[in-house]
Amino acid sequence: MRPVQRIVFSFGIRPVRYLVIPLCFVPLCLQAQTDEVHIQTRQVQKPAGQVTGPVDEADRNLRNSSKPFRSDVNLVLVPVTVRDDLNEPITTLKKDNFNIFENEQEQKIEDVWKEDGPVSVGIILDFSKSMTNKLDTERVALREFFNNANPEDDYFVVAVSDRPEVIANSTDSREDLERRLAEVVPSGNTSLLDGIYVGIRKMSKARYQRRALLIISDGGDNHSYYNAKKIRNMAKEADVLMYSIGIFDNMPVPVFKTIEEKLGQRLLTTITELTGGYTLAADDRKKVPEMAAEISRQLREQYVLAYRPKQTVRDGKWRKIKVQVTSPDSSGRLHVDHKKGYFSPA
Repeated sequence: MRPVQRIVFSFGIRPVRYLVIPLCFVPLCLQAQTDEVHIQTRQVQKPAGQVTGPVDEADRNLRNSSKPFRSDVNLVLVPVTVRDDLNEPITTLKKDNFNIFENEQEQKIEDVWKEDGPVSVGIILDFSKSMTNKLDTERVALREFFNNANPEDDYFVVAVSDRPEVIANSTDSREDLERRLAEVVPSGNTSLLDGIYVGIRKMSKARYQRRALLIISDGGDNHSYYNAKKIRNMAKEADVLMYSIGIFDNMPVPVFKTIEEKLGQRLLTTITELTGGYTLAADDRKKVPEMAAEISRQLREQYVLAYRPKQTVRDGKWRKIKVQVTSPDSSGRLHVDHKKGYFSPA
């Protein structure tokens, strides 16, 4: 892969409907001079009990960072996506079709509305050696995602191989991005977890309150500094929807060449579902572009549920959320995707 020019981001702020403090990580600094995010590759084994790595200060800040859905008016906002068995969004639901529970206790829904405002989107693309014969599929999927997105969305793209690199953002035209992707030569290993780390970190300064990550890869991680537990904890605290598409060989069932690929699908599923998104496994590469288009359309067909928790104690604890949806016409099973909880104010 050719060297990639550093890109420095500049974002604005969008007013929101309610006085809600969104999740935003305390400003972190890896190199103390730019907003650019870098990951160091592993070099040596760390002794037992010793914490080492490129972002020790960042980790301390993360532990003290704001939590999702924290609100001075005690209002919780929950983005919800409802889809049918064909993965198409259900767009005709009303307030009476929803029930929401916090720690198993049903809550009174104060308002429900559809949200098609612009989104800050991060795209994480696998450019490792194993993607050599799948890169064209990845390029077409990205094109379809943008073709179905809100024209006002802002975005960035992270390329993942031996280490993650930011290769584009909203200041670049679509033509510039496609030209860069056309020049990519897949190589190296897959530092996928590090790529997710970069994506979450960059979302801390995203332009819009609505934020999402889309991960496109053919398997698991085999070269990251950060481990699965760290990334799951970040995903749990981040107010960022995450989706992933797994590209596998054309077989009746996904074929995993390595244990990392097999475990990778499970890992991505636990991460994406925790945030309110999901993971799709493509057993036919021809399906991948349409999967990307469906995810893009669903970001434009979200519901937002607003409620005031009956539990008002500010204890800083994790509160589990469950959303139930009743079909208005009982015409088949519905799939409901939503964030699985939030940390109450402390």
